[in-house]
Amino acid sequence: MSSNTSRSSPIKEWIINKSNAKPLENTDYPRLIESILSVRDIHSDEERASYLSPQLKSLSDPFLIPQMDVAVERILKAIDLGEKIVIYGDYDVDGVTSLTLMKNVLTAFNNDAVTFLPHRVDDGYGLSINALSRCIDKHSPSLIIAVDCGTTSIEEINWLNDSGVESVILDHHEASSDGLPNCIAIVNPKATRASGGNDFEYFCSVGIVFKLAHALLKTRPVDDFDLREYLDIVALGTVADLVPLIKENRILVKKGLAVMANTKNVGLASLTEISRIRPPYSAMDISFRLGPRINAAGRLDSATKALELLLCEDPLIAKNISEELEQNNRQRQEIESLVTLEAIEMVESDNTGKYDFGAVIGNKGWHPGVVGIVASRLSRKIYRPVFVVALSDDGIGKGSGRSIDGISLVKFISDNRGILDSGGGHDMAAGITIKEQGLGVLNEKLQTFVSQQVDTSLLMPKLHLDTTCELKELNIELLDYYQKLEPFGLNNAEPILLAKGLHATAVPRILKHKHLRMTLRQDEAICDAIYFSGAEINLPNPPWDVAFSILRNDFRGKVSIQMNIKAIRSSSAAI
Repeated sequence: MSSNTSRSSPIKEWIINKSNAKPLENTDYPRLIESILSVRDIHSDEERASYLSPQLKSLSDPFLIPQMDVAVERILKAIDLGEKIVIYGDYDVDGVTSLTLMKNVLTAFNNDAVTFLPHRVDDGYGLSINALSRCIDKHSPSLIIAVDCGTTSIEEINWLNDSGVESVILDHHEASSDGLPNCIAIVNPKATRASGGNDFEYFCSVGIVFKLAHALLKTRPVDDFDLREYLDIVALGTVADLVPLIKENRILVKKGLAVMANTKNVGLASLTEISRIRPPYSAMDISFRLGPRINAAGRLDSATKALELLLCEDPLIAKNISEELEQNNRQRQEIESLVTLEAIEMVESDNTGKYDFGAVIGNKGWHPGVVGIVASRLSRKIYRPVFVVALSDDGIGKGSGRSIDGISLVKFISDNRGILDSGGGHDMAAGITIKEQGLGVLNEKLQTFVSQQVDTSLLMPKLHLDTTCELKELNIELLDYYQKLEPFGLNNAEPILLAKGLHATAVPRILKHKHLRMTLRQDEAICDAIYFSGAEINLPNPPWDVAFSILRNDFRGKVSIQMNIKAIRSSSAAI
């Protein structure tokens, strides 16, 4: 680590978010709720109703998405002619849920479509000629529907065309600068921009599949098939893929979480049970409980078991698969912890300054299935863009990148195509393939890329606070209103509140060697609090300013509010 740039656990700057208008007067909502809504620029009664009570009837016409009509026409033709359809997916949660929904929809249309998943290690991400060749040899399809992949697969789609197989792509990834693949239709708002203000670029792939299903059913309704019953699957993929929870995504996730409470999906019901979560479900339950267990299968081996679970109709089989995924997840956690420690050591032990503005690191002992999680953890720790690469014995690296606000990985990858074998994704998360000898060069390019395009203040993490509050405002009535603000996620962040001048009523208790549980006091008001990983932090002398979010604590049937502490500092610090 260089002497002039500290990258380990950077200090956060605390910022109170400013609203563009005063909270409305003469309202039934608590002051805190009004302040949170105001920060989100939600002021009118119409905006408030749309945000707090989103309705499915507000969903737009699916045919507004470019090439949707062509995709629907080709798929209905395949159904009418009894063609063999293969749904080719990706091995993450978005890919698995997309496959699940598409399979169920085609089954409703009496087409016995086949699902196909590539292998993370053997095939890599997306369409590959190796995997497509296996697929064709085994299933002999005349139409392949690629979900959550295919947008950049120009060569692979040409190969399919030469093989006499047509294709439709349902995706949400960025297009290549080389153009689009020559398929029948590509339903991807990021690749084919819509007109009229409906850009739809916030959807993940399962959202695109939902819109396609809506379009199919709108064109040709199917008796006894209710698409609303599959909103839990849509919510699962949408939250897990970290796409913005805005506009229609917010509607789909809000309604999907409600459907999940009484899910008809046998596999999902089994997974919620083994994950030890109970209704009312939240986006956090998907992010930290359900998503990782589904992802674990594809990270370490094949995602086939995860797909089997969501398509399963036998409770006993579902229970067995859920237990297997649970074991996979524990194994994934162990591998991830070891790789994370090695990655952090690799960056923090350097004193040459080579990682001052980010890091591209790799190792032959790392598992390619966990590099995305490790990159995310390392990026959060040093608050810089990071690429973590798992190298094979022959020096071929498969890696994942994670970034911070204001630094686009898509642009960085585009600027450095000559160093990479391949790469693509989103501004904040991307995947690359690179030879071992290219790692050092790519790291140097990253230092230049970041240092030349950002102000150093961008490299200081910021803690954005919605509003100040007093502990006496934290009551059960507030919790009822607060839950209407959910689901929280990208572009609809969980509100962070600030309470000043707090004391702990007793010495905080350490849980599992790393978390802190305490009761905080402000004047006569008290509230229970949990500080995850707080035992690893040296707390200042009280009184404290505490930044926190609100948790619903349901213990033995008694519901209460709990503070979920994000940061603590001395009350003498200026904001």
